[in-house]
Amino acid sequence: MKVALQITKDGISLYSGAHEVSDADSFGKACAEAWYGLSRAQMEHESSIGALMEHLDAGVLAQLEGAHISIYRA
Repeated sequence: MKVALQITKDGISLYSGAHEVSDADSFGKACAEAWYGLSRAQMEHESSIGALMEHLDAGVLAQLEGAHISIYRA
């Protein structure tokens, strides 16, 4: 089934994507793609490689803390 995965925090969209989900493995891949997208966005906004290395481990978790994750049939 085609689903829309959306992650929002404080009314701001952090991630939105459509995925084909048929089992636990494909759902895991959809969540991994969302994680990768958040990581990539963080990398693009860091001022230097040093800053990136300091924030890389906790950056996505900090973004997801208090976030709302929604799944809708697309």
